[in-house]
Amino acid sequence: MQNKLKSEGKCLFCGKIFAKTGIHRHLATHFKEKVETEQSGKSFLVKVETDKSWEPATPYFISLWIDGEATMKELDTFLRGIWLECCGHMSAFKDFKGQKIGGALSDTMDVFQYLMEGNVKKYQEMLEEKTGDVPMSRKAKDALYKDLVLDYEYDFGSSTELNITIIDEYPVKADNKIVLLSRNEPLKIMCSICGIPATQICTACMFDGSAEFCDKCAKKHAKKCDDFADYASLPVVNSPRMGVCAYTGGSIDKERDGVYQL
Repeated sequence: MQNKLKSEGKCLFCGKIFAKTGIHRHLATHFKEKVETEQSGKSFLVKVETDKSWEPATPYFISLWIDGEATMKELDTFLRGIWLECCGHMSAFKDFKGQKIGGALSDTMDVFQYLMEGNVKKYQEMLEEKTGDVPMSRKAKDALYKDLVLDYEYDFGSSTELNITIIDEYPVKADNKIVLLSRNEPLKIMCSICGIPATQICTACMFDGSAEFCDKCAKKHAKKCDDFADYASLPVVNSPRMGVCAYTGGSIDKERDGVYQL
């Protein structure tokens, strides 16, 4: 993959473009007005990005405004829709850092009592917490708080791992359960042969340094790489799951899910 990709996103509120390093500070300024004018409730400003322990300079990010009544399952569904869904893989929100998620469980609690009582739903929720998973049924207002950092994993085989940071929380309702405030614009991924915007990648060659191609050069590459012609061709999309499994793009914000435009 090409290096030093510029990461910037457009603010939903004012339409101005900001670098990834500054977009969330800017978004926070708009919430000062929201707090004074919007209906009371609880909501969160949230940053989602590729797990930084794997890729410190990741250019991909999403900025979200999440209402307190939204469930973690609704957030999971959104992340799948905009960045991840390919084959119906499993996913989980993880708390590996020992942070308090909506109240601590007693270490002596026997979760199996719920199974014995026939309360399967409660058993599953408690088991998730025991193993570090945040229950999908939990509401954001009961799971999130300012400065919390969650790990999220989609597909436990060819995994895509994300960090979710709660930038701030506000005493107002969000406009919807989950509002997309910003997303990195399509990255400047160029054809490794001719230098125009790339439209396809070769997953068989992506670790060799020359795996991004425009449509014309992709046809030439297919004559040299049997894997590309057979199974290894995938589209360039605006997602950290690009080139993984059978991912071909999202169903949310499709306008910015395409290739870089000159």
